[in-house]
Amino acid sequence: MTRQKRLGFFTRLLDDVSPAERYRLATEQIVHAENLGFDSAWVAQHHFHRAEGGLPSPLVFLSHVAAKTKTIRLGTGIITLPLELPLRVAEDAVVLNLLSNGRVEIGIGSGGTPESFTAFGLDSAQRGPINGANLTILRKAFAGEEVGGGNRLYPDGQALLNRIWQATFSVEGGVRAGQAGDGLMLSRTQPRSNDNPKASLADLQQPIIDAYLENLPKGVEPRILASRTLFVADNHASALHWADQGLRGFGAKTAQAAGITAPLTLQELITLTDTHVGSAEAVTESLSQDPVLDRATDISFQVHSVDPPHALILRSLELAARDVAPALGWRNAPAVAIAS
Repeated sequence: MTRQKRLGFFTRLLDDVSPAERYRLATEQIVHAENLGFDSAWVAQHHFHRAEGGLPSPLVFLSHVAAKTKTIRLGTGIITLPLELPLRVAEDAVVLNLLSNGRVEIGIGSGGTPESFTAFGLDSAQRGPINGANLTILRKAFAGEEVGGGNRLYPDGQALLNRIWQATFSVEGGVRAGQAGDGLMLSRTQPRSNDNPKASLADLQQPIIDAYLENLPKGVEPRILASRTLFVADNHASALHWADQGLRGFGAKTAQAAGITAPLTLQELITLTDTHVGSAEAVTESLSQDPVLDRATDISFQVHSVDPPHALILRSLELAARDVAPALGWRNAPAVAIAS
């Protein structure tokens, strides 16, 4: 029997509207996810680039969402920790955790475009060491240890120590997350190497999970969050229509990075971008072929880079909750009535 999963909704706030409207729509999407029984909502941090993401200040935004919700857990996916003062991250996270009645999850990573590092006066090539140093400070602050000048974090951050998640593309990152006893965050897609351009996403992520579990301290419960691009529509052809519109730009960049020059069909784009799209039946079948999801404790769905209109995002959440997750044995159908 398939183990029940914690389901999440992830957004990069990419609706094609003004910044204020992006924040309003994302809030509405998260509230809708909560009403459907989703366990968590995750938001990404991006600096400067509108097309990459719409939110430079995720903890500020989540404080707004906290006031609009009651039960859904609120996570960062991710905070680019090398570009932050870790003590300020700790302070903001603790306050948000109190305001949300203990619902915060802190996902961190070293990512970000190289130009963003330049703007912050940092060298992108040093992101790994900076991330590690800042994570050490963040962890010390949460633990109540002295952080300089005889100071300790106030309010207390002990509750967040077991809610740190590390995002990674690599086996080495899986080792680090496991050794620390943190959660492991796996991406919806990731680059293929030149020597294995046709590797499946599972081929890349299964070794990361293996490394994580092998290094997890005894007695620590695994936390493995797998993010996946998912767009479900009432009509399969309609889903493919929106996928064709949305994936062309992102797929072209992905193809260029993979050295692919020939024009791609829609199905090739879907495969290249690791997208699950279509009717509930088609998406259920597609997800069932992903062995990483069998090992994940948490699964978060995002519509990027299909990026359909807001109303269709809400409908996709409904169909995922009502039809897809129950069919895969991940969850019971939501208690609220959902239109057929």
